[in-house]
Amino acid sequence: MKFFKKIIFYFFLLIILTFGGLFIWQPYLMRVLYYRQPDSVTYKAFPQDVTHKSNSIFHFIRSPKLRNDIDTLHVLDGNNQSIPFKDYFKNGKLNAFLVIRNDSILYEKYSSGYSDSTLTTIFSGAKSLVSIMLGEALADGSIKSLNDQVTQYIPELKSNPAFNNITLKNLLDMKSGLEFQDALGGVVKAFFSDEAKYYYTHDMEAELMKVKLVNTPGTVWKYKSIDPILLGWVMEKATGKSVAKYFEEKIWQNIGTEYNSTWGLDHPNGLANTASRFQVTAIDFAKIGRLYLNNGRYNNQQIIPETWVNQSIGIGNEKPASAKGWQKSAHHFLWWIPQEGENGDYAAEGMLGQRLYIDPKTNTIIVQFADHGAGNYPYRKISRYLAELPFSYPKY
Repeated sequence: MKFFKKIIFYFFLLIILTFGGLFIWQPYLMRVLYYRQPDSVTYKAFPQDVTHKSNSIFHFIRSPKLRNDIDTLHVLDGNNQSIPFKDYFKNGKLNAFLVIRNDSILYEKYSSGYSDSTLTTIFSGAKSLVSIMLGEALADGSIKSLNDQVTQYIPELKSNPAFNNITLKNLLDMKSGLEFQDALGGVVKAFFSDEAKYYYTHDMEAELMKVKLVNTPGTVWKYKSIDPILLGWVMEKATGKSVAKYFEEKIWQNIGTEYNSTWGLDHPNGLANTASRFQVTAIDFAKIGRLYLNNGRYNNQQIIPETWVNQSIGIGNEKPASAKGWQKSAHHFLWWIPQEGENGDYAAEGMLGQRLYIDPKTNTIIVQFADHGAGNYPYRKISRYLAELPFSYPKY
C-alpha cells in the first residue's frame, strides 16, 4: 500500500514540476491558462497606448426615422438558415450593429452595456489599419519601397537567417514563409499555438527573434498574425514613433474621430500588437470606412493616397490563394475582398464577428461588434436592400 502511495505522490510531483517548469520557460502560458480565448474586454488586463481623438469631430447625420425594418429582413445564419435579422443579432451575441448610408445613420442597435462610446477590441480588424498606416508611411517617405527587406528597418533581425530575404510586400501579402501555428485543432493545440503566444506574450520582439522559416518568401499564402506584427515593428523603426502616435498623427486625428482609441502592448512602452489588439468605438470605426469610401479624403484633404486605397481594395488579375464563405472573400493588402459577384465591396474582419463593411456601390458602411457572430455575411444583403437593389444568395 505504501508503495502505491509513493507512486501516486511522485506522479503528482512530476506533474507539478513539469507544469511549473513549463510556466517558467514560457510565462505567457499562465495568461493563456487564465484568460483562455480572449473576448471583447480582455484588453483591459494589458497595457494600452492611447491614440487621441480629433480636435474637430465629424458627426454622421442621425436619421429622424431609423430603418428598423431591417429587424425583419431575412438573412442567412451560420447554418445557411434564413432568419430575421433581429434573431441574427441575438443568436450571434452582437454588441453593436451600425448601418450608415450617404453619411446618415439608418440603423443603430446595441446590446445591454454597449453604446456608441464603448471601446471594443476588433481583433484582426486591426490588420487593415496596419495596411492604411503602411500606405501613409510610403507616401511620407518613412518607408521607401514595398520591395525593401525587413532587415533594412529592423537590423536586429539580421541575426536570424529566417529574415534574410523577406520583403515588406511579403508581409503585406502574408507570404513571409515564417512558421506560425494557428489555434485550430483542439484545446491542447490552441494552448500552445503561436496565435496564443503572440497575443499573450510580454515580449513579442524576443519571440520574433526566434521564429523559423518554413517556406520560401513570396511563394505560400498563410493567414497569420506574425506578418502584420512585424509590419508594425517596421513602422516604429521607420518613423521613429510608436504605432499609436503615428496612427494618431497621420490618421486618427484627421478624420473627425469622437473618442480616443488604444493599441494593446506586450508590456509598458513595448511593442504594439498590430495584428489583433486595437480598441475602438463603433461610431469611430465607421469613420475609417468613410475615409475609404471617399478615396482617402476627409474635408477636401487627402489623408491617404488615393492610389493606395485603390491598390488595397483592387485585386485585379491576381489569383488569390484565400477564399472563404459564399462570398469567396480573398485576402489582399490585409483587407477581405469578396469575389462572388465582384461588386466592389470589402471589409476589415476580426475574430468573434468584428466587422467593418464598406460598399462603394451603395455608399454604405456597416460596423458589427460581437461576442460570437452568427456567420454568413449579411452585410451585402442589407446594403442592397437599403439601396433598393436586387440581391440573392448564390445557390450551391
